[in-house]
Amino acid sequence: MNFDLPKDLRTYLQSIDTFIDQNISPLQHKDDNNRFFDHRREHARTDWDNQGNPRPEWEQLLSEMPFATIKDRIYMRKLDMADTIPEQARELADDAGFYRFALPREYGGQEHPNSNVWMSAIRFHLASHSVYGGGLGLANDLQNEHSIIGNFPDVLMVHHFGSEEQRQMLIPARLRGQFRMTFGLTEPDHGSDATFMSTTARATRGGFEITGAKKWQTGAHHCTHFLIFARTSGAAGSARGITAFLVPRDTPGVRIASYEWTLNMPTDHATVELDRAWVPSSAVLGIVDQGLALAQTFVHENRIRQAASSCGAAKYCLERSIERARSRQIWGEGKTLADNQAIQFPVVELMTQVEMLRLLILKTSWEMDRVVAECRTTGKRPWVEIERQLSDRVAMCNFWANRLCCQAADRAIQIHGGDGYSRHYPFEHIYRHFRRYRITEGAEEIQMRKIAAYLFGFAGPQKKEAKI
Repeated sequence: MNFDLPKDLRTYLQSIDTFIDQNISPLQHKDDNNRFFDHRREHARTDWDNQGNPRPEWEQLLSEMPFATIKDRIYMRKLDMADTIPEQARELADDAGFYRFALPREYGGQEHPNSNVWMSAIRFHLASHSVYGGGLGLANDLQNEHSIIGNFPDVLMVHHFGSEEQRQMLIPARLRGQFRMTFGLTEPDHGSDATFMSTTARATRGGFEITGAKKWQTGAHHCTHFLIFARTSGAAGSARGITAFLVPRDTPGVRIASYEWTLNMPTDHATVELDRAWVPSSAVLGIVDQGLALAQTFVHENRIRQAASSCGAAKYCLERSIERARSRQIWGEGKTLADNQAIQFPVVELMTQVEMLRLLILKTSWEMDRVVAECRTTGKRPWVEIERQLSDRVAMCNFWANRLCCQAADRAIQIHGGDGYSRHYPFEHIYRHFRRYRITEGAEEIQMRKIAAYLFGFAGPQKKEAKI
């Protein structure tokens, strides 16, 4: 039994470091781009006079805005037209072959047989590396899921559930930046249990008429479509009878009611209202009445990767705290903060948890890859089998990592004193950002309930027949 990362994975992480050092860091330090990452970051990123949305120049740097295909960009550079193409982090990563790593090969990805282990290791590395600032840098800025290694849950939803026409049209458009959708599950009055949603869709005129509201529609300010889940049949509380619709942003009857200002700005989280908004039957993604399956397609991959990022950011905070404690002179006695057990012991406890959690994340990722490999031979759906066999382990990793990151950031603020409280250090930003994942990746209480169901035999492989 060997707990080291495979040699080829370690080599890949080194290639990521080299690429960032040679391409991304110079772009971050070019002109005044560092205003998005230093103490000015919140103001630089936020258009306070435009409902708190992200500033266009910030998203242009990340390349959230539409951009040309790789072929077009390479051709323009050969013609010495590079100055006409704004430098954007994701384009550089795409040209170098990093951005699409996790995608199927048909979309330019590497389709690695151990993709969950590799993605967890990559996310941990990017969030923990001191040069990248704990997920606060152009290479990997987790406030808006920006990374030189893309995640693509939307692509995989369309890939697995879309019609042939939807796959051929929407996925290439997504990779060109011309198709962007929100994820419309949560409602103003309904959150964790989506089966009680109030939004409805009624079949009419060769399509569906949708009425209701969705909250926390991330990316609404620049999306082309809203992915809206609505009840098409069945009773409240039933998982069956919910359908997913791709609703174009400019559909009559669709209105962005507000943007919700949050602990960590800027905001792109909108409340969207639909008043008898009609869409054709071709707007259905997946099967009518079976839309909740889409929401489960990528949830475990998302959660394990988020756990890896949170664990890595926690490690970053603690390592910076150790450096601070060792260098900070106190009381004129030639001693440092590190000489005090009151400083040492909280860091010891948190760093112990980081190391144990890192190993559990990698082990769970490895088990997920084994399930995926089995499904390739059996024809079973991997997300269904991962849910059945490993959902409790993924939940363990995710809820604990998100809580641990907040604890580590809080401890880093305390050890750094007034400096830690200031925005000249990244810890307050890390706390504000990662605090949301204790809610948005499935509230930790919901995940703990899932774990308990598996432990006590109410769900999962050990499920016992209830005796009444």
